[in-house]
Amino acid sequence: MTQARDIDAVEDWLIGQALASSSLPSMFGQLCDRLRDAGLKIDRTALGWSTLHPLIEAEMAFWESGLSVHHETYAHNETGSDAWLNSPMRAALFTDEKLLRRRLTGTPEDLGFPILTHLAGLGYSDYFVLATGFEIPALLDEGEETGILVSWATKAPGGFSNEDLETIAHVQKRFALAARASVQAQITETLAQTYLGGIAGKKVLAGQIRRGDGERIAAVIFYSDMRHSTEIAEALGADCYITWLNSYFEATAGPVIECGGEILDFIGDAVLAVFPIDAEGLATAVERALRASGEARRRIAMVNASGLSTQTLKAGIALSVGDVMFGNIGIPERLSFSVIGQTVHAAARIEALTKQVGVDLLITKEIADLQPKLARPVGSYHLSGFSADQPLFTLDLSDGS
Repeated sequence: MTQARDIDAVEDWLIGQALASSSLPSMFGQLCDRLRDAGLKIDRTALGWSTLHPLIEAEMAFWESGLSVHHETYAHNETGSDAWLNSPMRAALFTDEKLLRRRLTGTPEDLGFPILTHLAGLGYSDYFVLATGFEIPALLDEGEETGILVSWATKAPGGFSNEDLETIAHVQKRFALAARASVQAQITETLAQTYLGGIAGKKVLAGQIRRGDGERIAAVIFYSDMRHSTEIAEALGADCYITWLNSYFEATAGPVIECGGEILDFIGDAVLAVFPIDAEGLATAVERALRASGEARRRIAMVNASGLSTQTLKAGIALSVGDVMFGNIGIPERLSFSVIGQTVHAAARIEALTKQVGVDLLITKEIADLQPKLARPVGSYHLSGFSADQPLFTLDLSDGS
């Protein structure tokens, strides 16, 4: 039998979780453990919620007595799966009461859902789903259902008592407050990382939001630009060109992220990225940038070999290294977190020379010195802002190294 003072303690704990914006799966697992310790007869639960993410449509957390909580994410194209379409949790969303209950003692036909037949076979006696709504503006704008959906199951003989049901409903409403804070915090972090990048997003969320906030860092600059974009856009038309452009970004920007770089901006059809030189040193940053460049060249070749378009994808890539200013620029009402400095300008101008030199990758001498066996000089060129001509090099990265 649940004790009132123990449930009060759970409520106080939930308030602390809401104020801390704790991880929702972890919070849910701890809540279930605390409720069971308080005498509530729960043996299995599942929590579902919608989110705002470029890849993820919804998330779920699963808890069973004696086991760690299990967290799963579902891509935008997964929410129409048979398992979801035939689930009691989905059915509860379309009832006016947002509640669905089944005693797990009837026939499969009486139970109505495959998962309930499965649970009955495992010895569960009662099951119910309860939805608790709350508003998150970002999801409302997308027309999404907002709130949490929780299923509760027990193996107790006779199932849940009326007191159990009242206690669960009471606690779930308070848990929803903490869940809302957690979901909102996660959406904020996701949006910051998606639109600003991992490093810049963290800096902005940490309070670097005024014009001029930033720091001077040493970094390898990665700059890529697609060739013949105007002609291709005219040939393909607007809709097909957007698809084409995203294929180019996947081929060039994707490897940057995978190799530990930071995408700072998409400038039209150009990619500006940075590989900070941290405690691991220059050689490590250069190795990551070169690995990203090699993978980008390989993926561009794959796009062209696929035969999915009559157009040929070509791009130039340039790498430079030096000190840059990493921070907020713009006007107080509209800021951008980016890098500025001669190293950035050099990368853009070097990339433009790839057409003249006839290669798809150019690097500066500082980078070439770290690859003495692979670097091949292509000549010295005048770069605006430099008093002397700058020697440039290319690398044979045909093996993707």
